[in-house]
This record gives sequence, structure tokens and C-alpha cells, in this order.
Amino acid sequence: MNKYLVVLFLLCSFSAFAQKKQFINPSGLVTPRGYTHVVTAEGGKTVYIAGQVPTNSQGEVIGKGDLKMQTQQVYENIKVALKAVGADFADVVKMTTYIVNYQPENLTTLREVRSQYLSPTQPPANTLLGVQALYHPDILVEIEVIAVIKK
Repeated sequence: MNKYLVVLFLLCSFSAFAQKKQFINPSGLVTPRGYTHVVTAEGGKTVYIAGQVPTNSQGEVIGKGDLKMQTQQVYENIKVALKAVGADFADVVKMTTYIVNYQPENLTTLREVRSQYLSPTQPPANTLLGVQALYHPDILVEIEVIAVIKK
């Protein structure tokens, strides 16, 4: 009997540390393409990843003048940052994307690259902002990430 109580206690304890995420697209809002309107997360550890830019580990800008190549490098950098805390793109709940001199046709490029990394059925919430400039004149895109991982 005591063994069963210990097992039950352990199961309850582990479930308290399990992360639970919900991806919700409420009726009354436009059906999103490539993002989710509302994401909730509980029971996990929140990870904040600083804006990632298209540089290699030596700080050199990759893909000067090429939004697609720069976006791919940014996602690769995000992957490295996530891996450093034992996470992957499935753990991402929020992204903020900054594009220099944004034009509507840029969205096709962003979606194409993003689809290689994010779940099509449970993508994170995402805010896209067109900006005048980023910290370096050759950088066209920067992405911040919030993820939730198991404690």
C-alpha cells in the first residue's frame, strides 16, 4: 500500500512540473496564417531570448541585402539559443519580428523560412513590425523569442 502512495505522490509531483501550452484562435478574430492569436503556458520555466540577428559566431553579417538568407541565419541562431537551455522551436510561445523597411511582399519570404522551423498547427504568437533601421546598416531582420520549457 505504501508503495502505491509513493508512486501516486511522485506522479502528482511530476505533473505539477509539466508544462502545458494552449494555442487558441478565438472565433471573432481573423484566421491567422503562420501564427496563433493567443498562447497560454503554465507549469514551466520562461525563457527570454534577446533579438537574434543574421550574424555568424564571429559577428559577421550573413546575407547582406538578402532577406531570405538573413532570415534563415536568424532562425539558425534562435535554434542555437534554444538548444542552450534544452529547448527547441516547439517550446516557443511568442516571437517579435522586426523588418527594416517592411513591404507586404516580405511576408512571403518570412513565411517560407518560418515554415521550415515552426509547427504549422501550433505556431507561436507573433508580432511583425516594420522599422526604419536596426543596430547595423546591413541587418534587415531581428527576431526576439519567448519560450516555455519544463522546470
